[in-house]
Amino acid sequence: MDILADTPIADLAATRERLRTAWQARKPDYAQRRADLIRLRDAFRAHIPQMDAAIRADFGHRSSHENLLSEAMITLAEIEHALSHLRAWMRPRRAAVGWRFWPARAQIRPEPVGVVGILSPWNYPVNLALVPLVSAIAAGNHVYLKPSEHTPRTSQFLRELLADVFPEDRVAVALGGPELGAAFSALPFDHLLFTGSTAVGRKVMAAAAPNLTPVTLELGGKAPALVCADYPLEQAAARIATGKWFNAGQTCIGVDYVLVDHARRDALVEALLAQLKARYGDMTAPQDYTRIINASQYARLASYLDDARARGVQVVEPFEDGSTREANAAQRLFPPTLVIEPGDDAQVMQHEIFGPILPVLSYRSLDEAIARINRLDRPLALYPFSRDSAQVDKILAQTLAGGVTVNDTLLHFGAHDLPFGGIGPSGIGAIHGRNGFDAFSKLLPVFYQRPWAGSDLLKPPYKGKIDAMIRFLAK
Repeated sequence: MDILADTPIADLAATRERLRTAWQARKPDYAQRRADLIRLRDAFRAHIPQMDAAIRADFGHRSSHENLLSEAMITLAEIEHALSHLRAWMRPRRAAVGWRFWPARAQIRPEPVGVVGILSPWNYPVNLALVPLVSAIAAGNHVYLKPSEHTPRTSQFLRELLADVFPEDRVAVALGGPELGAAFSALPFDHLLFTGSTAVGRKVMAAAAPNLTPVTLELGGKAPALVCADYPLEQAAARIATGKWFNAGQTCIGVDYVLVDHARRDALVEALLAQLKARYGDMTAPQDYTRIINASQYARLASYLDDARARGVQVVEPFEDGSTREANAAQRLFPPTLVIEPGDDAQVMQHEIFGPILPVLSYRSLDEAIARINRLDRPLALYPFSRDSAQVDKILAQTLAGGVTVNDTLLHFGAHDLPFGGIGPSGIGAIHGRNGFDAFSKLLPVFYQRPWAGSDLLKPPYKGKIDAMIRFLAK
């Protein structure tokens, strides 16, 4: 595949204006929105093999099973969910006016906002581009998408796919690097969605601020798994292994570190190593294990282990000899690695890891574990493991995260009716299902006064009416 040239930065404003002018001339109605979603579904379904090939080429190697599950299935399910509920989402919602305004009535009308800008990341380059696009189209908007430059083949796949589905004045795709991304963020969109790191999210929000562009930020953070003393270790290890090593840990809601009761820490380490062996064997060119996206990310992860070793922290990795480590670096194969009891000052605890390194920390009381979670920024995800509902309720009451899966990992992302989004440093706003539809809509409040209703309360002489109402309310 020949990679297409970057979009000239000078063309961005004109493209956004073309999208806005076309939207203003003919705002998409129910029939158009539904037809657009059906064409997207059918075209995407027909090109899943090309999607799979493009992603695997960008990563060097990525499990096709992971591509089908995390990219194809989730995207298709989101389209089907929108198609099933679109008419209901578009319907005006009744709102009460209160007895003081009778016989008036009110409603909330979901109205499209215009042109939605989407900045999508490299770790799930199709899912995290198309799922918000589906919401924006369902809400009646036009879309300008800027996918990641770190997955150029997949970004080109998206551009070609969307060009086949939509007119160029309804959906456009810009290709380019950080400079283009910065200029894209500064366009006067009617709404801007960014998915990526907290550091870049701050820059996107700052770029959008001069235009007062509403933003949705899907960021990340250090998502903890908290294993309570009553929960079976083998089951916890299996589910944490999935939540950590899926996509080689390059997941914004992936498990970033695990807290386990002190007496069972070593047993959990052994259970995790057993999971590693059962899933990937001796890690010699494993076919179901994804590679790190590029050399820069690989070097960043390696530096975390170097920092831990320099601090005297125990590092447990499946390969110890230097030659194997060098061969892995050449193909960006970073094996699942455990870091045992790192301090808060270690690099693996200072930054979102976004890779297959898993710090294992022990605690002596649940209060201590909760306090440790609360010392860090509020994460995008939290994973409590306990069969005691009272313990789970205590964890949920005393912490706050963007989303939670209890006794498992990752699964809340796939539940369409759950809002997906962070809080504070892990994000602003939420998407998925109706929440995504609402995010890209103006929920317009409309008050209807009956034409035959009296309105003397709002014109002189009204003082007596108001005095009577205050006396009534004061009783």
